[in-house]
Amino acid sequence: MSEGFDAVDVIRTKRDGGRLSDGQIDWVLDAYTRGVVAEEQMSALAMAILLNGMDRAEIARWTAAMIASGERMDFSGLSRPTADKHSTGGVGDKITLPLAPLVAVFDVAVPQLSGRGLGHTGGTLDKLEAIPGWRAELTNDEMMAQLESVGAVICQAGAGLAPADRKLYALRDVTGTVEAIPLIASSIMSKKIAEGTGSLVLDVKVGTGAFMKDADRARELARTMVELGTDAGVRTVALLTDMSTPLGLTAGNALEVRESLEVLAGGGPADVVELTVALAREMLDAAGRPDADPAAALADGRAMDVWRAMIAAQGGDVDAPLPVARETEQVLAPADGVLTSLDAYAVGVAAWRLGAGRARKEDPVQAGAGVELHAKPGDTVRAGQPLLTLHTDTPERFERAREVLAGAATIEADGAAAPRTLLLDRIEA
Repeated sequence: MSEGFDAVDVIRTKRDGGRLSDGQIDWVLDAYTRGVVAEEQMSALAMAILLNGMDRAEIARWTAAMIASGERMDFSGLSRPTADKHSTGGVGDKITLPLAPLVAVFDVAVPQLSGRGLGHTGGTLDKLEAIPGWRAELTNDEMMAQLESVGAVICQAGAGLAPADRKLYALRDVTGTVEAIPLIASSIMSKKIAEGTGSLVLDVKVGTGAFMKDADRARELARTMVELGTDAGVRTVALLTDMSTPLGLTAGNALEVRESLEVLAGGGPADVVELTVALAREMLDAAGRPDADPAAALADGRAMDVWRAMIAAQGGDVDAPLPVARETEQVLAPADGVLTSLDAYAVGVAAWRLGAGRARKEDPVQAGAGVELHAKPGDTVRAGQPLLTLHTDTPERFERAREVLAGAATIEADGAAAPRTLLLDRIEA
C-alpha cells in the first residue's frame, strides 16, 4: 500500500524543533505498529521527542493515536460509576490492594488494570499472585461481571489495549528515552483512557525510590497527565506523594499482601493507611461520592468483605496461608541514635536482588522474598537492634542485597528526622 508520509521526514521535523502534524502522528504510530516504520527510525523519533519535547496538542494527538491502535472498553452498562487509580511506582507501594475494595464499598466500580514489577519497583500483579489460586488474566466479560457483582477487579490489561504503546514501551526501555515526559504521560494515559474509566486519580511518586526524583519534573508529568485525561473527558486529578522512604514496613510480594490485610483489618502502618484513605477520598469525590467516609469502612470491616469477594472471584483462596521465604537474615543497627533516613531506592534494589523483582519481564519472582523494616525514620534505635530482615529462598542472594543496603540507613546520635510529609501537592485541571 502507498504510505502517506515518510518516516525520515517525520524524524527531521521533530529533530529540528518543529511540531508534528496530526497526520504525521497518526501515520507514524500506525505504521510503527504495522512494522512499516523500523525500530531504529522510531528510536530516532523518540530521542528527538526527548530532546525537543511536544506541546499539549501534540501529546494529546499522540495519546489518541495510541488509543486508536487497539480496542476501547466501555463501562457505561454498569449500574455504578467507575473510578481508577494509577501509581507511577515505588518501594513498598501496596496501596492498590486495600484501595480498590475500599472504594468499592461505596458502590463505585474500580476497574484496576495493573502491571508487574520491573527493577526496583514492585508490581501489583506479582503481589497478588502470591495468593494461592489467584489469577491475573480475565476476559472482558469476566471483568464486567465482577465489577457488577463485587465492585472491584485488579487484573492484567488485555493485549488489545493500546498495542502501539506496548511496542513503544519496550523500545524506550532500551534506547535511553524512558525519561521523555510526553512519552511517559501518553503511555500511561493511553491505557487508562482506553480502559474507559469515568474518573482517574494519579499517584505521582517523588523521591529516591521513585521514577521521578525531582519534584518539578514530577509536577510537570502530573500536570501533563491531568491535561490528557481532562481533554479526553475523564475527570482526572493527581497527587504528588513522597517516595524517599519505603511505604509501610515491607517490600516484597507476600510480605506486602500480609501488610495490606492488616490495613484492611483496621490496623497497619500509619503511612499506608494515610495514603490509602487520601486516594480513596479523591476517587470517591471524582465518582460523585464526596460524603463517603473511607476511614470508617477500613475500621469496621466492610473493605475486608469486598477484598475477600474480589480475591475469591479471581480464584484466590482467601484463607490459605501466604508463602514464606525459606531463609532470613537480619541487618543490625551499627550504633545508638535516631534513624534519620532510610533510602527507598536501596531497599527496593535489595528486595529485587533477594528475588522479589525481575530484571526482564519474563523473569520469575519469589513470592516470599523481600525486605521487612523494623524501624522508620524518627525512631530511636540501639546498636545491635534489627533494622531490617531480608527474606529469600536462595541464601546466596543475601550478600548482594547487603551490598546495596550499606549506607542506606543514617543513624545520628543526637539526630531528629524531619517529619515526613506524605502528600506533597495536588494537581487538577
